Amino acid sequence: MSFTLLDWSAIVGYLAITLIVGLWFRRRSSRSVDDYFVSGRNVNWWLAGTSMVATTFAADTPLVVTGLVYSQGISGNWLWWGFLFSGMMTVFLFSRLWRRSGLLTDVQFAEIRYSGKPAAFLRGFRALYLGLLMNCVILGWVTKAMTSIIATTLANTPMLAHISRFMSAHFGSVWSGNDGAALAICVFFLIPFTGLYVALGGLWGVLWTDLFQFVLKMTIVIGVAYFAVVACGGMTAMLDSLRRMQAAAGTNAANPLGFFPEFSRGLTAEPLWMVPVANILVFIGLQWWAFWYPGAEPGGGGYIAQRIFSARDEKQGLLSVLWFNIAHYAIRPWPWIITGLAVIVLYPGLQHPESGYMMVLNAHLPYQYRGIAIAGFLAAFMSTIATQLNWGASYLVADFYRRFVKKTASEGHYVLVSRLSTVLLVIVSAWVSVQLGSIASGWQVVLQVGAGTGAVYILRWYWWRINAWSEISAMACSLFVTIVLNRWQPFTGNSSLVFAKSTFATTIVTTVVWLTVTLLTKPEPDEVLVRFYRHVRPDVRGWKRVAAQAPEAGQHRDIGSNLVAWLLGCAMVYLCLFGAGKILFRQPMLGAVLLVGSAICAVLLYRGVVQNFKVEPQAASSGVPNWEEVTATTTR
Repeated sequence: MSFTLLDWSAIVGYLAITLIVGLWFRRRSSRSVDDYFVSGRNVNWWLAGTSMVATTFAADTPLVVTGLVYSQGISGNWLWWGFLFSGMMTVFLFSRLWRRSGLLTDVQFAEIRYSGKPAAFLRGFRALYLGLLMNCVILGWVTKAMTSIIATTLANTPMLAHISRFMSAHFGSVWSGNDGAALAICVFFLIPFTGLYVALGGLWGVLWTDLFQFVLKMTIVIGVAYFAVVACGGMTAMLDSLRRMQAAAGTNAANPLGFFPEFSRGLTAEPLWMVPVANILVFIGLQWWAFWYPGAEPGGGGYIAQRIFSARDEKQGLLSVLWFNIAHYAIRPWPWIITGLAVIVLYPGLQHPESGYMMVLNAHLPYQYRGIAIAGFLAAFMSTIATQLNWGASYLVADFYRRFVKKTASEGHYVLVSRLSTVLLVIVSAWVSVQLGSIASGWQVVLQVGAGTGAVYILRWYWWRINAWSEISAMACSLFVTIVLNRWQPFTGNSSLVFAKSTFATTIVTTVVWLTVTLLTKPEPDEVLVRFYRHVRPDVRGWKRVAAQAPEAGQHRDIGSNLVAWLLGCAMVYLCLFGAGKILFRQPMLGAVLLVGSAICAVLLYRGVVQNFKVEPQAASSGVPNWEEVTATTTR
């Protein structure tokens, strides 16, 4: 692909806009740590929610979805569609609790819910584990994907050739060729550039650049999908081609247009990921509540919790996560899926299906849009990098440096350390991306390591008996069982079936262990439990003994109505997702029925939750406590 002056102008213009946004919010983010990491808790729902969607739209996301659709059909997306159950639970059962907590990070939760050295250890360990280790692995993973995209799109350009020669001559063979030059662009320019505007603008800068980047990204992927379908001769011709290919492949081939796996075919064919019976149970029945995974934590957490903390109030926090789940699952996927189906028609027999997306972009996107397309991928890459840097720095500063290294300093000092922590993450993530060979199965390990821990993260809000040892034992047991199973490999079958069996086993063992540890160890002190209940006010049915000691906090009984809202929310999104798909695939009557069902669920949700939502006087007037001072006497 050759680049013109217009292409380079689009790319430079995009980079200039992101830098200007960072500079614009520099002073606003410098007032305090709260301003830097949670935007002074003054963000509207649509901005916070769109930022969440932009963050989960990484540079590799269209490529991954293309690969899933190519190898397994549309039903392959249940790998991530199943997480909607967890996302909607965060909306209706946890977003208000998170916002009431008044925390700066979700890791800080350990020391308002638990006490003593176990709570302090849990907070410090999770800060380093998530903020540094896990965060940099994710950053390295995303960088690897962007490296492949740059190497493909800039192949045979003089710039890439010059960079390759320079890097290989001065720094070794690892930097040679298109891949080495692309990696150098990511490591020495894109990541530091992103770190610069994140360090300058804090979360305010991240939120507004995310909004701009999301609009740009969606425009590009819709355009790619449109030209992919045109290359196939139109939607009707593409669908006819897929049906002919399905008929020619025989009964053992997966149906590319199926929204759900066809068990009889999958059990015989055993495609890479979808052995239907085992995996659909994992994706829909187990994964969403039992597994910890970045961005889809049971009970909320990570950068999702960070956006909730930044919202103006409880209602804005709830609406932000609701909008995120609607956009993430119902609106965003179809341009990727359609492109994946077009790749099946245009490029049959691909050994690396993920490469099909860039093949379509290079071959069928008109030349005048190429620069904008590359800017769109830069936006996808940088929006994810920006959030990971800001979120990771919040852990390192608020939950490690400020908690364990320097407890008393000015807000200006902590803002400076926050910016230096961002720089540190830039350096470490760049090093990880260079060292990383392949992490194609890395996310499987992350899921398995977190298997069985999710129930603790849910119940710690609703059952007073959960203590710090519950979380510690769950994390330790899940890690131990994962190591044992990966070392001795007792299960047989293809990689998908082994993964399903391993996660089932890990979940069962971990759950038994943490429940046993919980019941054999002492509960948290009443002082800590009463303080938590008084401020957060969870449903009383799991806190009756504690609630009796805090009658002024009232007795909330909202879990039943929240569960109904959760079911309605899931139905609304799935009906919208499938309804839109049916209309796109020339089944307008069925699609319209599904969309009407989605609209009915939306109306019921609006009347039952949004319209009647009230921020309780106590929550509104209590403000945000200084938890570092409050917990000082209970974590010694």
